[in-house]
Amino acid sequence: MTADRVVTVRRVLPAPPDVVYDEWLDPVGMLEWMCPRPARAVKISLEPSVGRPLRIDIEDDGSSLYVTGMFVELDRPRRLRFTWSCSAWADPSVQSLVTVTLAAHGADETMMTIEHEQLPPEEVDSHQHGWGTIAVQLGKTIRERAGKRQS
Repeated sequence: MTADRVVTVRRVLPAPPDVVYDEWLDPVGMLEWMCPRPARAVKISLEPSVGRPLRIDIEDDGSSLYVTGMFVELDRPRRLRFTWSCSAWADPSVQSLVTVTLAAHGADETMMTIEHEQLPPEEVDSHQHGWGTIAVQLGKTIRERAGKRQS
């Protein structure tokens, strides 16, 4: 593994780590923020246990693709890790690794770090952009949900 095959995104989110952690394991809620727009997750299935699968079906500009993986670590509310393979990659059998680390940051905030390792070299730039956009979308979703709870 070389550093140029790693994407790292950090973002402060407006909720404590346990709330952010739960977002990553809610397949219905993830439909709102997973996948950088205009791409959209149309179906997400996951079994939040180590060794169990996840799948994200995606529509992107008239094309359908999917991501598959398996959970390798679940440490609520600090960290989750899962493998990641994409049907649209030149070699869809390549497995990369996503680590989401959550740390308390200020009052009721979380510093979220997404690190995606072992990416195919040609996928690094698109995943840097994608995870950055997903982090923004997740923050917006959390803010909107908090606003609805306060209304």
